[in-house]
Amino acid sequence: MAISRRAFLQAAGLGATAVAVTACGPTMAPPGQTMPSASPTPTTTTRPPAVPADWEKLRGQLAGKLVLPSDAGYATAKLAYNPLFDSRQPAAVAQVANPSDVQACVALAYASRIPIAARSGGHSYVGYSTPDSGLVVDLGGMKDVQVASDGTATIGAGARLMEVYAALADAGRCLPAGSCPTVGIGGLTLGGGVGVLTTKYGLTCDKLVSAQIVTGDGKLRTVSASQEPDLFWALRGGGGGNFGIVTSFTFQTEPAPQLTVFQLQFPSGSVGDVLGGWQQFVADAPDELWTTMGVSGGNPPTCRINGCFVGSQSGLNPLLNKLVAATGTQPSDRYTLSKSYLDAMRYFGGCASFSNAQCTPSWNGNGVLKRESFTATSRVLAKPLSDTGKFAELMAGRNGMDVLLDSIGGAAARVGATDTAFPHRGSLATVQIYQGSTAASVRTAVGEVRDNLGDLIGAGAYVNYIDAGVKDWGTAYYGSNVTKLRKVAQQYDPDGVLSFDQSVAKA
Repeated sequence: MAISRRAFLQAAGLGATAVAVTACGPTMAPPGQTMPSASPTPTTTTRPPAVPADWEKLRGQLAGKLVLPSDAGYATAKLAYNPLFDSRQPAAVAQVANPSDVQACVALAYASRIPIAARSGGHSYVGYSTPDSGLVVDLGGMKDVQVASDGTATIGAGARLMEVYAALADAGRCLPAGSCPTVGIGGLTLGGGVGVLTTKYGLTCDKLVSAQIVTGDGKLRTVSASQEPDLFWALRGGGGGNFGIVTSFTFQTEPAPQLTVFQLQFPSGSVGDVLGGWQQFVADAPDELWTTMGVSGGNPPTCRINGCFVGSQSGLNPLLNKLVAATGTQPSDRYTLSKSYLDAMRYFGGCASFSNAQCTPSWNGNGVLKRESFTATSRVLAKPLSDTGKFAELMAGRNGMDVLLDSIGGAAARVGATDTAFPHRGSLATVQIYQGSTAASVRTAVGEVRDNLGDLIGAGAYVNYIDAGVKDWGTAYYGSNVTKLRKVAQQYDPDGVLSFDQSVAKA
């Protein structure tokens, strides 16, 4: 039986963490490659005239596989997560096997001037990882997870979150990351990485130690706090696809804890009261307790609070009592379940009844998770909303639409807003607006809620839920960090090889 993303959005109250357009891979440079440690001097280059893409030459250069429209398997190879983008026709899909393959792809894009985008999980909300007439760099074959004795983990480019969680759990380790099991580690990290352990351990990008990347100038680099620090800064929240194609991430992991998951379901008509109490509660909640509030549109709208506690049920219950008291509303249903780290990640991913192997995509393997058409966007709840009743009014009659508020306090809030490229430190929550359809009427409705919600809570937005309809999107996604991000993009991709409609250089 295949499971839809919509089904476990409603069950768990969690939003999909979107992959943008770049991802990750192995950490070691291939023989003969150099990785300069000094930052390059920004230049304005004069590119030679474009030449036609020599696909057969590229095919011969790759250790992986090149799939052209005339090749068997192209119809499947080009697929992203959202069927909305099935009509797109990339010129080729390179199923890369190592960093040298990625360099060859970037070199071809430079010479021929065709669009190029990396794809890990393929969840880009506007399909930037599937460019029409462009080259898709499919990192799915680069998915190794290696855990060292010091607790660091090097994670390959194509690794999806369930693969990451399973490998880390085998080593007794964990990484704070997202809920959707088919999302790639690359886009998640590059946009920040909000998930069910955010308040305890921080964003995914906060655990990043180093990364290997093929930058837009075609060079393979290793970056860290001490090696090319401006680029390392940009990779922690600056969004996917802006500076190069990351070919591996090395993270500092944590010992895998015992967790308790929970859900509070509230009666219809209580959205305003529950939101008012929840937003006050999360501002001072302990790091160990992460919560997400889900609001489903209807007449009247309904709501629920889900979450994850690092600790036992006995430690969680007093906190839930305090949360319920803050809302002034008795839940119609309440449950808590003690789970191991891995079982909790499977629970939030909608895979509690399935094996790790089954909790993978059904469209390119034997998994149970199917593709689904959806329209989504975001805002950021920077501070408590004074009139929560207006929020409830926005969702009246919005049948099939969910708004998901994921807490980003605790450890994530104790990092400075300019210490990484992720600017929303100190905000209460990211706010995802999601509906499982791509019909024009649904796109219009989602846009209306986005804009009206922006009038209530501010114009900030989360780049991992990227949306071409967001006004002044550079500031919305990056805040005051946008100026520095533009400079980094110019430094490492001076010719705009990786340029796309919402790339940092265009912000």
